[in-house]
Amino acid sequence: MKAFQFSAGTLPLLISIPHAGTALTPEVKAGLSDAARGLPDTDWHLAQLYDFVQPLGASVLTGNYSRFVIDLNRPADDRPLYATATTGLYPETLFDGTPIFKPGMTPTADQRRDYLATLWQPYHDKLQQELARLKQQHGYALLFDAHSIASVIPRLFDGRLPDLNLGTNNGNSSTPAIDAALIHCFSAQSRFSWVDNGRFKGGYITRAYGKPEQQQFAVQLELAQCNYMDEQPPFAWRGERAAALQPLLQQLIMTLLEQGAIAAD
Repeated sequence: MKAFQFSAGTLPLLISIPHAGTALTPEVKAGLSDAARGLPDTDWHLAQLYDFVQPLGASVLTGNYSRFVIDLNRPADDRPLYATATTGLYPETLFDGTPIFKPGMTPTADQRRDYLATLWQPYHDKLQQELARLKQQHGYALLFDAHSIASVIPRLFDGRLPDLNLGTNNGNSSTPAIDAALIHCFSAQSRFSWVDNGRFKGGYITRAYGKPEQQQFAVQLELAQCNYMDEQPPFAWRGERAAALQPLLQQLIMTLLEQGAIAAD
């Protein structure tokens, strides 16, 4: 299977979905622990949740392989992004700390180097190529990195995660005006809780490709999964919940487009 799926759009906007993939290499599939076989920690159903972005004209880049093979939102040198508990480029534990692999069944160093070359690198090459194309065509580029996670994971954060978690690397990947406009979308409604640059400030993709000084603006949105799906296996899609959330997501995307054009003017 290819490392990613991609569709080119007409807007100066790229939607990146690095963690929705479920494909496994043979050695990872054979080595998974019982707890990991159902692929928890996947960003389930995000292509469906954001199915409105392609008709709008956004480009969409989606990773095909599970983060249990390699995490596309971590740096190639596996440098930690957070001082608190997290997972790395080659995760070995689930978010709750449970081992991903059976004893002695972790992929070898050579196999993991192959994942880096054949899965991680092509995704990032395509991401960079598309941002360059958008900048050449429009004069600027917007990157929206889409994520989701279970709403309660004690090992990672206390209590229940807010519904909407905006990350701009503490403002460094975007502009104050873009950040303020997106926050206004959150604060103008009362159904969903939210936080700006809280536990999730933006992973490697947001931090590496958000370069406002180069007319390249990036934001990450981490969603609490309970708002559009079941958080327990088999992780079913819940259309009635998604239907309530999608108008706000559309508003965020349209606001990002509006404010990005202003920032680049």
